[in-house]
Amino acid sequence: MTPEQARASAAERLGASADELLARLKREWPALQAALELPYGTVTPRERRELEENLVRVLADAWEQRPGELRELDREREQTPDWYQRPEMVGYATYVDRFAGDLPGLCDRLDYLEELGIRYLHLMPLLATRSGPNDGGYAVTDYRRVEPSLGTMDDLRGVAAELRARRMSLCTDLVLNHVAVEHPWAQRALAGEPAAEAMFHIFPDRTWPDRYEATLPEVFPTFKRGSFTRLDDGRWVWTTFNDYQWDLNWANPRVFVEMLELLLFLANAGVEVVRLDAVAFLWKREGTDCQNQAEAHALLQALRVCSRIVAPAVAHKAEAIVSPDDLIPYLGSREQVESDLAYHNSLMVQYWAALAPAHTGLMVETLRRFPSHPPAAAWVTYLRSHDDIGWAVTDELANAVGIADAGAHRRWLADYYAGLWPESFSRGAHFQENEATGDRRTSGSMASLAGLERALELGDDREIDLAIRRILLGHALIYAYDGVPVIWMGDEIGLLNDLGYRDDPAHADDNRWMHRPRMDWEAAARRHVPGTVEARLFEPLWNLGRVRAGIPQLHAAVPLEVRDVGNPELFALVRLDPDHGPLLAVFNFAPRPSDLRREVLEGYGLSAGREQITNEALAPEGDRLVIGPYQALWVTRSATP
Repeated sequence: MTPEQARASAAERLGASADELLARLKREWPALQAALELPYGTVTPRERRELEENLVRVLADAWEQRPGELRELDREREQTPDWYQRPEMVGYATYVDRFAGDLPGLCDRLDYLEELGIRYLHLMPLLATRSGPNDGGYAVTDYRRVEPSLGTMDDLRGVAAELRARRMSLCTDLVLNHVAVEHPWAQRALAGEPAAEAMFHIFPDRTWPDRYEATLPEVFPTFKRGSFTRLDDGRWVWTTFNDYQWDLNWANPRVFVEMLELLLFLANAGVEVVRLDAVAFLWKREGTDCQNQAEAHALLQALRVCSRIVAPAVAHKAEAIVSPDDLIPYLGSREQVESDLAYHNSLMVQYWAALAPAHTGLMVETLRRFPSHPPAAAWVTYLRSHDDIGWAVTDELANAVGIADAGAHRRWLADYYAGLWPESFSRGAHFQENEATGDRRTSGSMASLAGLERALELGDDREIDLAIRRILLGHALIYAYDGVPVIWMGDEIGLLNDLGYRDDPAHADDNRWMHRPRMDWEAAARRHVPGTVEARLFEPLWNLGRVRAGIPQLHAAVPLEVRDVGNPELFALVRLDPDHGPLLAVFNFAPRPSDLRREVLEGYGLSAGREQITNEALAPEGDRLVIGPYQALWVTRSATP
C-alpha cells in the first residue's frame, strides 16, 4: 500500500476533513512500512495487505475518537517537541493505592505534588490485574479497564485532565511482552482456539523449549526456574517472568495490531507518556538470550511512528534494563527515533556503588564510557524505584579501576546494603540470589539504604544529618545529570522500609514490597515544620526543582561530560551549553570535607563563579575549593534568572 493509498483509505473512513491525520499518515507511512519490514517482511502478500488495512483502520478510528483537547495538545507539542527535555521537568512515581487510595483520591493530593514542583507523574500499573500474585500489577487481565479497587477508566480520564490543567503529564504502563493467564486471549488459547494460540508461544512438548533454554538466562532464579510452564494438557507455554504471565508472539502481525490499538486507547484517555514494559524480550530467536533482538527494535520504531500519526503529544518510554551498549538503540538514532525516554539504570547503580566506599573511581569510569543518547531523546534518572537494585559491575570496568574480583565486589555491595558489615549505615535486604554466581540484588527504601533508619534507631543527630545529606546528594545528582529526574514516592520525606509486607500473603515472599510503603500523610504534614526530618528533605528538594527549572544548561539536549577531577571522593560532570556557558556539577561522596583543585574551576572560567543551589559566590581557599560532607555544587559563571 502506497502512502497515497493509505491516505485515501483513511479519508474514505473519516472524510477529507481529517486533514491533520491524513497529512501525518501520508508523511509517516513510508517510515512505518520500513519499520515493519524486518519483523513481517516474510509474511504472504495477503497477510501483508491485511496488516496494512488493519493499521489504517486502527489509526483512523483512534484519531476519530481522540478528544478535541488532546488534539490541541498534539498541535502544541508538534511546535514544542522538546517538552520532555526541558529543565522544569521533574517526575514522581507511585502506586495509586499506596499514595492516595484510589484515582478520585489522587486528585485530592495533586496540590502536594504541584508544591513539590512535579511536572511528570508516573502512576504504576493500574490496569485490571489478576488476584493474588500479579508481579506488582504487571500481569494484566484487561487493558481497557482500570483495576476496580482504584476506580474506572473515566476516573483515569479525569485524573489525566486535572493533571493536564496543572501542566503535569501522566505516565502509565503498557505491558508489551506478556499478559496474565486470565486474559481473554490466554483463556481462548487454553481452550484450543487456533487464532488465540497463535498469539502466544505454545509447544506440544519440550523439544523446542529445551532448544531455547540452552541459551536463556533465568530472570527470577529463586521464584521460577526456566522460561516455560507446563499446561494441564501437557503443552508448554513461554513464560519469561512468572508462570501466570504468558509471553506474546510478536511474530504474529495480529499481536502488533492489537497492542497498537491498546496503546492509542491509553493515549486517547489522556496518557502523555507511555512506559513500554519489558521491551527487551519481545522477539524470540533460537541460540540467543532472546533479548535485544533487531526485530524488537523495529517493532518499537513502528509503534512510535503510529503515535506520531495519531497522537504526537505522546512520548514513549522504553523499560529496558540492559547493558549500556544495548540500551542506546532503544532510543534510536539521530535519524530514527525509537523511544523518547529510557531509564538510566546505571546512574542509580553507580550512585549506590560509590556511596558505600566513599570512592567514585568505578562511577567515573563507568559513566565516562556510557554512550550518549540521540539529541531528541532524554534519560529518566532515578535513585530508587519499585524494583530492586542489581549490582551491574562488569569484570572489565572493575579491573579498569583496580578491583581484581568484580564478583566479590558485587557481593560486598549487596552485603553492605543489607547491613551485614559493621561499618554499614544501610538497612536493606538481599533480593534474589543466583546460586551459580553468588550474585544477589538489593531491596530497600531510599532513606533506609542511605542510613536514616539506622540513625533514627541510634538517636544519633550526627548520623541523621549525614543520612539526610546522602539523600540530598543523590537527588542533586539526578537533577543535574540529564533528562527527567524522578522521585520515588516517600523519598521526599524520608519514608523508611515497611516490613508490614510480611503480613500480606500476596506480598510476603517478595521483599521488594518493603520499599513500596503506603504514603504517611501525617509525616508529610510535617514537611514545613522546622527541624523535622521531613522538612529537611522536602524543602531542599523543592529548592532543587525550582533552581533546576531556571538553568538552561540542564536541558536534556545539552551535552554532558563526566570529568575525572583527580580526587576519588568527588564525582564531577559538565554541561556545555554554547549559548549560556558551562555548568560544572561536583558531588562529594565522602562523609568529610573534600577538596576540588582550583585549576578545575579555572579550566571552565568558573573560579569566580556562582553556586546555584545556594545562590552563593564561590570562595576557593588558595589553590582549592573545600566541599562539605556529601555536598553538591552546581557552578555557573553567573546567577541564572
